[in-house]
Amino acid sequence: MKVAEITFGYKLKADVLKCDPQAFVDKVIEISRCLYINPHWLMVVMELETAGTFDPAITNSLGYTGLIQFGTAAAADLSITTAQLRKMNALEQLDYVYRYLKPYTRRMQKLADVYLAVFFPRAIGRHDGWVLQTARLSPERIAKWNPGFDVDKNKQIQIWEIKQKVIARVRKDQLKNIA
Repeated sequence: MKVAEITFGYKLKADVLKCDPQAFVDKVIEISRCLYINPHWLMVVMELETAGTFDPAITNSLGYTGLIQFGTAAAADLSITTAQLRKMNALEQLDYVYRYLKPYTRRMQKLADVYLAVFFPRAIGRHDGWVLQTARLSPERIAKWNPGFDVDKNKQIQIWEIKQKVIARVRKDQLKNIA
């Protein structure tokens, strides 16, 4: 698949990726095959997590870094630091994206599941009305930390809200790729 054919391929810039865009797309396709997911889904997730840049060094205000916004705990689970991830080019960082997502292989049945594997793994495969929460994290706290996902502003985030926000990132002419 050529760069222009993959979802958000038009956003891939060699100077930001710090590698060849075609090599990046080829690797996205390769790891997606290994994960049994649609490569367009992985592109949508990385586009959202990097604020549309695909910058492997991008870091948010909470310190999450890279193509899928690795936190310090997730990085440590992969025997690396967020500082090391920041220094990688996008092609190198895809190895860690794969390693992070590998435990969820075959559980990721749709785009929302791939996003949830990155954002809130407990929610993978849950119904649209399921509220994001844990024994230690209340729905209100999760919504406060992620206000962009609280579509109906009821101080909780449900799966349908995640789906709506993720799909909204995709141009209409590319929706066929993620179905």
